[in-house]
This record gives sequence, C-alpha cells and structure tokens, in this order.
Amino acid sequence: MGRLILGAVLVGAAAGCAVGPGYRRPELGVPAQWRRTDPAADSLRPFYDSLMANRDTLPLNPNGPEASADSSARDGVFLTDTTANLVWFDLLRDPELRKLVETALRENRDVRVASATIDEFRAQYGVAKGDFFPQVTLNAQGGRIKSPIANPGALGTFSYNQLQATANLSWELDFWGRIRRSTEAARNDLLAQRENQRAVLLTLVGDVANSYLLLRQLDLALEISQRTLAANRETFRLARRRFDQGLISELDVRQFESEVASPAVSVALLEGQITQTENQLSLLVGSNPRSIPRGRPLTEVLGDLTVPSVIPSALLERRPDVRQAEASLHAATARIGAAKGDLFPKFMVTGDYGTFSSNADDLFKQKNEIYQILGGVSMPIFTGGKVGKRVAVARARAEQSRYSYEQTVLTALREVEDALAGVRASRNQVAAQQTQVDALRRALRLAELRYQSGASSYLDLLDAQRSLFGAELSLAQVEGQQATAAVTLYRALGGGWPVAPADSAAPR
Repeated sequence: MGRLILGAVLVGAAAGCAVGPGYRRPELGVPAQWRRTDPAADSLRPFYDSLMANRDTLPLNPNGPEASADSSARDGVFLTDTTANLVWFDLLRDPELRKLVETALRENRDVRVASATIDEFRAQYGVAKGDFFPQVTLNAQGGRIKSPIANPGALGTFSYNQLQATANLSWELDFWGRIRRSTEAARNDLLAQRENQRAVLLTLVGDVANSYLLLRQLDLALEISQRTLAANRETFRLARRRFDQGLISELDVRQFESEVASPAVSVALLEGQITQTENQLSLLVGSNPRSIPRGRPLTEVLGDLTVPSVIPSALLERRPDVRQAEASLHAATARIGAAKGDLFPKFMVTGDYGTFSSNADDLFKQKNEIYQILGGVSMPIFTGGKVGKRVAVARARAEQSRYSYEQTVLTALREVEDALAGVRASRNQVAAQQTQVDALRRALRLAELRYQSGASSYLDLLDAQRSLFGAELSLAQVEGQQATAAVTLYRALGGGWPVAPADSAAPR
C-alpha cells in the first residue's frame, strides 16, 4: 500500500499538464501608430505657430517705440515627442500641487480601500495555495463510557475511561491540475487588484491635478475680474467728474455706472466657485474643508508635456486598467480548468496516527499506538449535470472577461486619441485667444486716448472695455483647458506615481 501511495504521489507531481485551456493574450488588431492629424488641421498649423511666435506686433505709435503693455503672454504647454520616462514628477512642477498629491496618496480613503482589498485577495491567494499541501489536524478526546454487555440470562453493563489523541492527515493529489488552476486564478485575481490600486492612484493624481488647475484658473479669472472692476470704477469716477464739469451727459454717466456691475457679478460668482473647489480638493486629500495653499501661476503649474514615442500596442503595457482587465481574463480562463477538474477522479491520501488508553499514564506508550494510512479515489458518476454546468458557467464568464478586456483596450486607445486631439486643440486656442487679448488691450488703450481727446464717443470706450474683459476671461479658461488636457493625456497614457519596489513585486 505504501508503494502504491508513493507511486500516486510521484505521478501526480510529475504531471506537468493541467486540464482546461492555457491562457493566451487575444489578438486585438491594435493599430501600429496613432491616428494621423486631419489634413485641414495640418494646413493651419503654420498659422497657429505664427501666432505663438509673433505676438503683440502692432505698436500704438507706428513711428515711435512700442508702448509697453501689461501682457499676460506666457509660454504654453507644448506637445513634444520624447522617450522620457512618463511619470507625474515630470509634469507637476508646482511644489504645492506635489504636496497635495503626496498627501492624497497617503490620506485618501479610496486609496486605503484599494490597499485593504489587496490584503483580502492576498489572503485568498494564500488559501488557494494551501490546497497543495497535506492538511493535518490534531484531535484529542477523553471521558468515561458506560456500555451494556450481554451475559447468559442477564443484561449487564460495564464502565471504563477513554483517552485518545490522534493526528489526522488528508491530502488531495493534484493529478489533473485542478488545484493548480485554482491557484493560478487566485494569483491573477491578486494581480488584478494590484492593477486596480494603480488605477485608483492614477485617477486620484489626475483628479487632484485637475482640481488644482481649476482652482488656479478661477484665481486668475478672479484677478482679472477684480482688476477690471477697479478699472471700471476708476472710469466711472472720471465720468462723474466730467459730468460735474458739464462735459458729458447723465446718459454717459449711467452707461459707465452699469459697466461696473458686470465684473462685480463675476467676482461674487468666482469667490463661491473657489470655495467649492477648495472643498473638493480637501476631500481628495482626505481632510476637512479648508483653504488650499497656492503655488505657481496657472501657466507655470505644469512643465513641458512629454509623450513617449511608443506605438499604441506599447500603451497596453502601461495602463493599469488594461492590465487589470487582462489579469481578470487570465483568472477567468484558469477557472475553466478548475471547473473541469471536478469531472475527473480525485486521488486522496488519508491517515490517522495517535494513541488510545484508559488512563493518562499509559496514553503515549507504544503498545497503545494506533494508526491507519489509506489511499482512495472518488469519481463523479451522476450529479444531475451540475459539474458540467459549472464548466459552462466558467466558460461563459471567461468569454465575458475577454469582451471586457477588448472593450477596455478600445476605450484606452480612444482616450489617448481624444487626449492628443485635446492637447493640440487647446494649444491652438491659447495662441489665437492670446492674440485677441493683446489686440483688445491695445484697442482699449486707443479708445481711452480717443475718448479723452473727444475724438470718439463713450460707446467706443465701453465696447472696448466689455470686449477685453470677456476675452481675458476666455483666455484664462482656455489656458486652464490646455493644462487640463496635458493632465488628461498623462493619465490616458498611464503615467504613474513612483511606488516602492515591494508594491510592484509579483505574487509568488
């Protein structure tokens, strides 16, 4: 019997194959390169480049030196092609924003939930691995037993003490690879959760960055509104003085007075939006609502945008959601084999070893030794179709996981294409909007000079003030959109935050 069991163990250990399909990555037909820019957009690229390179070229006095203007022209975020390592540290240049991100990674509750989930699946993986090994339990019992005994012509009883201690062995030989498939599935479940944690971190960093950029955009818009409000109030004060001198009518004064209200409304609205954005950032960093410290101006928050020169298929190796979907597909495929393993015979080794005695003094003596070791096999003959249906369920779930994986890949490619288009579009918008603001600033200066000299009416001045205010607010908005587009592209490309080596280690 011992040789038979040893032979079964060796055969089970030597069996290299496991039932069920082995995992292979599906063929996805990923394109070899990103979508080409529309020809019409390419034809306008020199025009937008010229706007970026030749701003503010019309002097107030063509015959004299160019007047200095309070221009808000700044270097924008440019799309470049490089092989630099794609991490958030390369993009986030504002020290306050970095502090917010680092605080969020420590304190955000979603991150903590993701970490706790990894602990759960790591333990589940350990449970699955445990089935590889013999299961040994220790049992002990003791007491007094009274039992009837039949004597000729009478019925008697006898009593005795019983003490017993045994160790029980149960070991399923993984002859068909059912346990290996279950362990393979659990391992990939753990890998999927680790990728889910990275996806949570990636989303969190992007959300913190975008919220901070929105906050700096609102700060800039508030600054513009307050500056415009102060300028309009000064214009209104001068108009009142000219009215007192009899130089203009009351209608002019009332028109200037009405212009004071527009930026005042914007100031009140923006102050409320700033408070709400600070509250949103506080939630992301895991703190109570509070004031958020500011760092660099909006256009200096981010560094130059760098995009690795990779083909789309390489993107799949970076994005945690794609890797999570593939790990889930791998796990679902392995579960087909685990389910099919129930269709085959199970080989078991069972045994007991211990001691039995009626008193404690003799309990561990050799004469009271008891043991048994058995090899067994069990095979399902009729289960009402349950085992076969479990295999069908596993196949259906693997098919679902495959389609989910393919959809995740398509979504990833679309998000990157959208982000690339957003970066290009926002860059061109900033160039055009900045040119408009520069022109309107000079137009306002001319309108003020002409109004003061009596060469034009107050309507020209009011129209110039109104146009510049709207254009400056639009410029702040598109600058914010440009910075947000850069963050969106980094997130779409799978840009990551540096992690400890232990976090990236694969389970064994």
